[in-house]
Amino acid sequence: MEVKLHDIGEGMHEAEILHYYVKPGQRVKNDEPLVEIQTDKMTAELTAPADGVVEALRFNIGDVVEVGTTILSLQTTSSDSMLVERVAKQPALTAAGGAGTSTKPYKTENPNKRVQASPHTRRIAREHDVNIEDVTGTGPSGRITDEDIYRFLKAHTLTEEMVVEPTHAEVKEEAEPEFIPFRGRRKQIAKKMEQSLYTAPHVTHFDEVMMTELLSLKGNLKQQGASISVAAFFIKAIQLSLQEHRIFNAKLNEEEGRIELEPVYNIGIATDTEEGLIVPVIKNVEQKSVERIHQDMKELTRKAKENQLAASDLSKGTFTISNVGPLGSTGATPILNYPETGLMAFHKTKRAPVVINEEIVIRDVMNVSFTFDHRVADGAKAAAFVNRFMDYIHHPAKMLVKLV
Repeated sequence: MEVKLHDIGEGMHEAEILHYYVKPGQRVKNDEPLVEIQTDKMTAELTAPADGVVEALRFNIGDVVEVGTTILSLQTTSSDSMLVERVAKQPALTAAGGAGTSTKPYKTENPNKRVQASPHTRRIAREHDVNIEDVTGTGPSGRITDEDIYRFLKAHTLTEEMVVEPTHAEVKEEAEPEFIPFRGRRKQIAKKMEQSLYTAPHVTHFDEVMMTELLSLKGNLKQQGASISVAAFFIKAIQLSLQEHRIFNAKLNEEEGRIELEPVYNIGIATDTEEGLIVPVIKNVEQKSVERIHQDMKELTRKAKENQLAASDLSKGTFTISNVGPLGSTGATPILNYPETGLMAFHKTKRAPVVINEEIVIRDVMNVSFTFDHRVADGAKAAAFVNRFMDYIHHPAKMLVKLV
């Protein structure tokens, strides 16, 4: 019997061989994992369509095979060849992502029905000698999750080891968990974060920025009646740095096979609201002064807090910033606002000792973390971009001569 790579419904055309669970001559049972594969969207397992003995492995680890190609062959032991043929034609794959909308627990009743679980979850079950068909799935469409396996193990351990005689003491009912509806903006945020994290390979570059000169400039402007937020200077410095490193003001168009450099600089501002995270966008930053950027930020923040943002306020961003310093954050690895290529987070500014000209002095220091899509750019370009941004902050006079 030939075990072929099947299309698992994601429109895939090929997959990479990641790992074989079997070797030639090994006896396998129906539904036992044979090989782990990687498609362009997920990791999956191909399982045995019937009991048998592995005859041959047709490909090596790392090989890429097309849908319909035979990956390995089995010598089946079933006497019912018609049944074997019917089962063999059914794809037996377990996707790591999965789809579906139902969240109600689902119990497998038919032992021949394919249990929905990721390769990692199945591996946990095997390592703990758990029959995965005995586990109740709480994931989408009854999918069994890692937590379901651990919950099953805990329940059986308690059953075996914690059988106690009833006493006359008052027995309190076990507290029930509280539930928060997973819908609306929270669900949209979850989908967006998942899409970003599992589509773009994230890399985060960390650095320290000396804030002393910029804070001094901000103080001088305030004395002259111009109260401008530090974040407005950050946005202008980001825009000027992006003009010199346009690869981070871009998006990858995989369908067309090209990286598209954006002609404008629309900077999104990650904003926390009672309903969750949103990203209003300041349009055409290259055409605006720091003071105008500050005013736009105030207006967008007000509209966000009052839930008055229009769709146009949330669209066409080309780069995003996250100013979490006021919250006390000292570091993070932000998730990209996909399909954007870069996101920079600004953390808490603090007084710290630094070495300047062989002397230890106290300066205002802020950590920055810059996350970028590694498909679009490499680490050297990211470091150069961050260094340019830091140079503008260290020497704000350079930025002033370029301000609109």
